Amino acid sequence: MTNTPKRKANTERVSFENGRGLMLAGLLERPARAPRFFAVVAHCFTCSKDFPAIAHISRALAQLGIGVLRFDLTGLGSSAGDFASTNFSTAIEDLHCAARFLELHEQTPALLVGHSWGGAACLAAAEKLPDVRAIATIAAPSDPAHVLEHFPREVESALELGSAPIAIAGRSYKLTRQFIEDVQGHDHAATLKGLTRPLLVLHSPTDRTVEVEHAQRIYQAVRGLRSFIALPDADHVLSERRHTDYAATMIDAWFKAYH
Repeated sequence: MTNTPKRKANTERVSFENGRGLMLAGLLERPARAPRFFAVVAHCFTCSKDFPAIAHISRALAQLGIGVLRFDLTGLGSSAGDFASTNFSTAIEDLHCAARFLELHEQTPALLVGHSWGGAACLAAAEKLPDVRAIATIAAPSDPAHVLEHFPREVESALELGSAPIAIAGRSYKLTRQFIEDVQGHDHAATLKGLTRPLLVLHSPTDRTVEVEHAQRIYQAVRGLRSFIALPDADHVLSERRHTDYAATMIDAWFKAYH
């Protein structure tokens, strides 16, 4: 008796335009068999589609039979554009364009998954994506403006001078006044209060970058169906593979109730 080899998921490079005509780079993770449904996965602040946590979660979801589009936000990774000209509004717009790409070329995405800043963007983007059935956030802040708390001096300088350099993971970026004003101008509390789709909040009690209290605030603010799953002893970026695999497994198991 011979063992039939398992069919492997495959990855396809794709690209699509954002709302300003810039090309965004993406990777489409296809399951070995016909996808049960499609999901869009959004990365964290200044990260990319190739960030380990994003790549591992996307591949794990594909192994579970889910088609996944992970992509670079404008000005990051392989996507076109200047990061200094982006903000929270452009991240939301990019998510809308990613969902539209799937709708045109595969099928309308049923699920949004976002890590950290990407999780906040998914929550905000859902309002204009009525066919998305549910959202899952991982280590997401309860307010996207939380990112500014890590750069208090740079924020002060950017507001005064128009821009200021910030360093993240050994790389330099430009924090601009327009970015600060845009992110502070979003009423995320109203976004959470108005969310009607099922929400899964995944967060580590030991997250030191975005404390678990943010997950509590999100959970308490949302009035619709919501669930919380702790990621025991994980760090903010889910640097251990066991944490990304666990997150993907929990997302899949949870979403089965809604699809």
